[in-house]
Amino acid sequence: MKREIHPEYRPVVFQDPSADFAFLTRSTIRTKETIVWEDGNTYPLARVEISSASHPFFTGKQKLVDTAGRVERFERRYGRLAGERGDAGRRS
Repeated sequence: MKREIHPEYRPVVFQDPSADFAFLTRSTIRTKETIVWEDGNTYPLARVEISSASHPFFTGKQKLVDTAGRVERFERRYGRLAGERGDAGRRS
């Protein structure tokens, strides 16, 4: 490896405040904050908005989305009337 061209690879604490979850791993991310970890050492702190502790896929808690409003908006935008069905391919 060439010297002085690679970023510093060091232990960093990533914290998800919404889930009260933090983990220590190695990274090259640059941070301005530090935190005292469970082992008593001070590490750089990177705050994240979402982690495995708060992501719906990992927690199993899905948010409900109003799809009815989206369907109605789509039908209004493209001219299809509610209840109107296409009869293509049907024979009586």
